Amino acid sequence: MFSRENPALSPTAEEMGNFIQNPLWEDFCGYMEREYGSEPAFSFSKCGMEYGWNAKFKKGSRALCTVYPREGYFTVMLVIGRKEKPQAEEQLPTFCDDIQQLYHKTSEGNGQKWLMIDLEDRDRRYDDLKVLLKIRCKK
Repeated sequence: MFSRENPALSPTAEEMGNFIQNPLWEDFCGYMEREYGSEPAFSFSKCGMEYGWNAKFKKGSRALCTVYPREGYFTVMLVIGRKEKPQAEEQLPTFCDDIQQLYHKTSEGNGQKWLMIDLEDRDRRYDDLKVLLKIRCKK
């Protein structure tokens, strides 16, 4: 049985989905596989801010995003780097208010913004995340 805080038991995508208990997780995994050929790779983080299991999505060696499971939803961490920043900021006015506010309030470090996007529903945040992923991946 999957426990977010047990480093000895690596989860499967299904087990993480059972923990999250939100059909958007399965939809997101399907989207990442179809669009980027990326399946979740599970890793355990001992970082105090996000201790526990997470799922990383990559295209080749490039990290696309990291997902942190929550009960009822999940958080996607997406890094907007120096190269992506101009295009992301050009698109910013087209994003929903939540994403615009998140972008503006996220501090920048080393020319990067580490956005933490909570996903509960298939709404504008989800659509905007997909646009940001395309910018990140240069697809």
